[in-house]
Amino acid sequence: MKVVCEKDSLQRAIATVSRAVPVRTTMEILKCILLQAEDDELKLTANDTSLGIETKIHAVIEEPGTAAIDAALFSSIVRKLPDSAVVIESDPSDAIDIRCENASFHLSGRGTDDFIYLPTVETKESIIISQFTIREMIGQVIFSVADSDANAAMSGVYMEVLGDKIRMTTLDGHRISIRVNELKDLSEPVSAIVPSKTLSDLQKIVSGDADSEMRISFAKNHIIFEYEGTRMVSRVIDGDYFKVEAMLRDAYETHVRINKRDLFNCLDRSTLLVSESDKKPVIMNITDEEMNLRLKSAIGSMNESIPVEKDGKDIKIAFNPKLLLDALRVIDEEEIDLYMVKYNYPCIIRDDAGSYTYVVLPVNFIED
Repeated sequence: MKVVCEKDSLQRAIATVSRAVPVRTTMEILKCILLQAEDDELKLTANDTSLGIETKIHAVIEEPGTAAIDAALFSSIVRKLPDSAVVIESDPSDAIDIRCENASFHLSGRGTDDFIYLPTVETKESIIISQFTIREMIGQVIFSVADSDANAAMSGVYMEVLGDKIRMTTLDGHRISIRVNELKDLSEPVSAIVPSKTLSDLQKIVSGDADSEMRISFAKNHIIFEYEGTRMVSRVIDGDYFKVEAMLRDAYETHVRINKRDLFNCLDRSTLLVSESDKKPVIMNITDEEMNLRLKSAIGSMNESIPVEKDGKDIKIAFNPKLLLDALRVIDEEEIDLYMVKYNYPCIIRDDAGSYTYVVLPVNFIED
């Protein structure tokens, strides 16, 4: 194999597929990136058996062929090469030469026979969505995926296609995050629990361009993301997701409309007094015209009031401020609506259009 390609495009391709290189594995070949040179393209592939990524870049193919090279070493070498054309050449012994201007490396390669290629799967439904939308949606829900592996479903993102809408849902036992966006075309209902790592990696490698589209295809045990010469194939999490709709209450006794930035800044200030060992809640006392927020910890105390518009009953309720901040951080609206029932019932933050819903459980508190 002998190929010539530009350093910048090669470096981007390596960064993309390296997301699928396992951190720890007993199979040394999986620590490698597979190079396949054919026609006018160089295809790079990595696969950890749960997630596989392949991407293609334009290259001058002087000799077609394949080669496998350690991903970490390959990435480090290319990153430090001059910004010029890179020549990659392998010989029958699997040794690899990398040359760029006056720099050259001679590396021991690996045979490609044991490499695990991306699976060929039969898809049942596909949608087209902008890269900007999918990237934005992931960021708006990924923070409430459970860290624990105790429940597999809670470690994933529930992705649903419902006619002309796509919905993502996550929960971690303390909160629920739901985002909904419209699709250009109608689709048959389909859903999958996608590992959070897959979507986190996808969020990092897509461009986020509103004019660039992506195809998402659903299969029995996999989900596939395809865009701009890149193909990501991920296993999905088996099992049924939680009946989240049953957890969302339409009835409420207190409705508060508040300036999002005012609430965010106040909660953010309160976290200055919260330590890892002393996670005190912020107590909200909501009356007709204001929300008073108080927090007292071993470090100190804070007391601040924010004007609000309130319908219904007065309420006193307490929350972990970080959980509220995570939701507020990804809401763009200037004014937001909070719906509450009692001090021990969840608070629901949602808009009238139904594009987002955030549910945060309160915490117990003791009056000083």
